[in-house]
Amino acid sequence: MTFRTRFLFAALLTTAVALALSTWLVSSRLGPAMRDDIQQSLMRQAMLAAELLAGRQDIADPDAEAKHLGQRIQARITFIAADGRVMGDSDVAREDLPSLENHGMRAEVIAAREHGCGASARDSHTTGIETTYAACRVLGSAVAFVRVALPLTVVEQRIQAIRGLALVGLATALVVALGFAWAASIVLSRRLRAIAAVADRYRRGDLTQPIRDYGNDEIGVVARALDGSVQDLGRRLNEMARERAHMDSILRGMFEGVLLVDSTGRLLLTNTAARRMLQLPADAEGRHYVEVVRQPEITSQLAAALRGEPVVAQEVQIDRSPDRIFLANIVRVQHDERGGAVLVLHDVTELRHADRVRRDFVANVSHELRTPLTAVRGYVEALLDAPADAPENRRFLEIIARHTLRMEQLVRDLLRLARLDAGQEQLNRTVVSVEATIDGVEAEMQAALDHRHQRILRHVSPDAAMIYGDGAKLHDVLRNLVENAINYGPEGSFIEISAVRDAESVTLTVADRGPGIPDADLPRIFERFYRVDRSRTRDPGGTGLGLAIVKHLVELHGGRVSAKPREGGGTVVEVVLPAVQMGECGSEAKREWNE
Repeated sequence: MTFRTRFLFAALLTTAVALALSTWLVSSRLGPAMRDDIQQSLMRQAMLAAELLAGRQDIADPDAEAKHLGQRIQARITFIAADGRVMGDSDVAREDLPSLENHGMRAEVIAAREHGCGASARDSHTTGIETTYAACRVLGSAVAFVRVALPLTVVEQRIQAIRGLALVGLATALVVALGFAWAASIVLSRRLRAIAAVADRYRRGDLTQPIRDYGNDEIGVVARALDGSVQDLGRRLNEMARERAHMDSILRGMFEGVLLVDSTGRLLLTNTAARRMLQLPADAEGRHYVEVVRQPEITSQLAAALRGEPVVAQEVQIDRSPDRIFLANIVRVQHDERGGAVLVLHDVTELRHADRVRRDFVANVSHELRTPLTAVRGYVEALLDAPADAPENRRFLEIIARHTLRMEQLVRDLLRLARLDAGQEQLNRTVVSVEATIDGVEAEMQAALDHRHQRILRHVSPDAAMIYGDGAKLHDVLRNLVENAINYGPEGSFIEISAVRDAESVTLTVADRGPGIPDADLPRIFERFYRVDRSRTRDPGGTGLGLAIVKHLVELHGGRVSAKPREGGGTVVEVVLPAVQMGECGSEAKREWNE
């Protein structure tokens, strides 16, 4: 038997049960309905009796009149006076009327007095049987109220009979329905439990395909279809999860910012780099890109891409990071009508900076080498053309030697920068005396100081008198800074060298009284060959690489170097070196420190 046939049987059984329930509902509603009908009928009879008695002041025998009227309508009729006294009753003997209670406080009489007619249902005080009453006020008659009553025993008998039949039918229908349902459910429940067990296993994540026969009926077809769908869906979900994990890992590891919008402009995906570059809020995904991206050039590119217009990658400067340069590349997603666009932001700031430094470096090296080479070539030609014993020959040779020395120093500085960039210079740390280092630099630069009539003033704090580092490299750092101060300070000025110590660092400062450096140039003066305005043009004897070497040597010590304007004119260069505690020094260094 097919599932459809079993379903038809089940539908028939369900219909039988529904009919049984309907019968029960009808029987349960029959009693109240019959009571309402009887009450309405009594009300109409009471109203008719009141109209018959209206205006009759000369009723000779109210009791006989009540009995006559009760026989006509086959109901109990009661005539009640205005004071509640019973004047006549069709079911009570004449001699018993005086013994009846006053009916003025009966519910139906009270309602008739207030509204003209009233009804109620209760056990009769006279007969003790549940009775329905209907009373109406009589106008212009000796009888004030006429009441019609009917016992409900007949109604209850009919209702009980119907209820009995309904219960028998209901019981029979239930027994038959349960029998058929039980017989059909044995097979169906077994198959459904098997299918439910497989579904529960799928729900727990076990998608291994079971080996079982689902049957050839409709349930088997549906079960096999669902099983195949779950297997296919599981494979696709695994692939999607794996691809999503790969994509998330790639996006998190990318330095480039990635932003994906749909065809309506709502953000679908952003990676960490994009949120950092564009400073997107945490709830950016799901909102329109115009609400969260505050860069006009990027929003205009996205709008053009979503309209299907060709978009060319271009460099932009984000307002929140004006010193950063980004290359914005937008590609339209050609998938379906929902489409969208992908924005990729490349931070090319360092690339552009390196390119600018490279161009400046090539230009400056070319200039630095061409100038002395031109002078050497000119004076060599002059020597070749002049007599061997000409008096100018010695001066020419001195000039050639000076420019040759300049080129040699330039090449030496370039090679040292190359070694520093490659990490080929090592630190030979030891305890270094700041005073001795200043003395060595002052002695080395004494000729230049005397030539410009300059003096060195030193202020070394006692707790900063000894530092732990590479003495030769710190000497080179201080010599380069003093050489710059000599070249850029006015003649007859002072060069101040100070050393102070705090809990974490030792700070060496070299201050000159020169023209100073503009604020815009201060961050770049440590670049190779960087030039400021003419008032700070370096002396022809220098190579322009001194501050770049200073920066590398200080960073090799784990420190930092910076420059700032000096109050009253000039420049202050600060070298901040980590303060090494005595316990961190080697045994030899400790001995030197103690000495």
